[in-house]
Amino acid sequence: MIRLSFLIPLFFTIQLSAQHYSIKVQLEKASNETVQLAYHYLGKIYGADATTLDEHGVGLFEGDSLLTQGLYKILLDKDHHFDFLVGADQQFTLTNPSFDGKDSEIEGSAESEAFVDYMNFLGELQQKSAALNENYKNANTQEKEKIATQRKALDDEMHNYWDMIDRQFPNSFLYKFITANYVPALDESTLPANIVENDSLLLLAKFNYQREHYWDYFDYTDERYLYTPFFKSKLETWFQKVLYPEYDSVKPYVYSFLDDVQSNKRIFQFATSFFLNSSINSNYMGMDALFVDIARDYYLSGEAFWASEESLEKIRENVLFMKDNLIGKIAPDLTLESFDGEFINLHQIDSKLTALLIYEPNCSHCKVFVPEFYKDVYLPNKDKGLEVYAIYSMDDKEEWAEFLTKYNMFDWLNVWDQDHSSRFKIKYDGRKTPGVYLLDENKRIIGKKMTIEQLKEIISEKLN
Repeated sequence: MIRLSFLIPLFFTIQLSAQHYSIKVQLEKASNETVQLAYHYLGKIYGADATTLDEHGVGLFEGDSLLTQGLYKILLDKDHHFDFLVGADQQFTLTNPSFDGKDSEIEGSAESEAFVDYMNFLGELQQKSAALNENYKNANTQEKEKIATQRKALDDEMHNYWDMIDRQFPNSFLYKFITANYVPALDESTLPANIVENDSLLLLAKFNYQREHYWDYFDYTDERYLYTPFFKSKLETWFQKVLYPEYDSVKPYVYSFLDDVQSNKRIFQFATSFFLNSSINSNYMGMDALFVDIARDYYLSGEAFWASEESLEKIRENVLFMKDNLIGKIAPDLTLESFDGEFINLHQIDSKLTALLIYEPNCSHCKVFVPEFYKDVYLPNKDKGLEVYAIYSMDDKEEWAEFLTKYNMFDWLNVWDQDHSSRFKIKYDGRKTPGVYLLDENKRIIGKKMTIEQLKEIISEKLN
């Protein structure tokens, strides 16, 4: 289903110009109907204009300023719509008898017309490729070699078509659009033999090459890419799959990207918001450090001109709860009272590894996680150098005693802070339980927010 917004966002306001757009359409299947001129923007579709066609299916979209170049859509309803490219020439006639994009005919804009031709060419190429893929399934060795050659010929044919477009329409958005998702592959013949013959080294070489050449055919500083379906998906793939999933590796690339786009307010707003949200929601441990950096350097510094005070307050709260417990930092020290009334200092625990655990007995997840952690992680490793600083996060000692007794967990360091004067819930982000942090012998944080399986793996690696 196509969801179409007719409330044109503020960011779509276009500077007035002496030039204007005028798109005459003839759509035989939509006579006497109202059709929409819509545009793609970051994966969604927004309404830009509308016109009611006459009995011959003729109508006019017209405005007193130019449209932003990009991929647009003629839309009758969810079953009748097609895309076309709006380039530099925006006074043209578009005829389509079927609402199938391949049947479009355009007069007056050579770039938009060439886009239709390219999409038809690409469709034919895809059919040939699909046929080769089907034949490959049951082919013998000799036939597979022949099919590989035919596949290569199809690739060459596509690249030749791109070169033709570049010659015919130099510096056009059409060329940028049709090549945007192309990422060149590493030519293995340029590598030393010792890398080619080593699977691990070859994989690393391919990974590094893709990372460095991912944006070769995609100028992410060009605002027109926002008006396509793939700017957002391209950025998501880069952040989640192309960059090495580690904070220290990711940050320089992200900051370089933001520096490059900062002069374009629309792209800067989208990219900064994307990286902020992606870092705090990342499944990779330690990426919350990137959230803290972006929050401080762009949002709390005033660079994020779009941020409301409500959103800034939420960001401040997250920074407060995250900044002291990032991977690589020395864990904030605590001195808490034990179940027996003694005071135990976290940093004075003498162990190879210390797990700091925050839990509450009535938390549904804690009821499963804590006993499993005790049985499957603590008991097998307590004599190998693992100690657990287990913080009961509530203030009902009777409830605490019942939980410890039920699972017989009196042999790890059970502590609490009845009046919450230590601020442990802020220092270790106790907003959600259970929370677990793994500290090395110097009390440096080496793991957080881990599953039982992840804990088993990293503890086994550190202690065996």
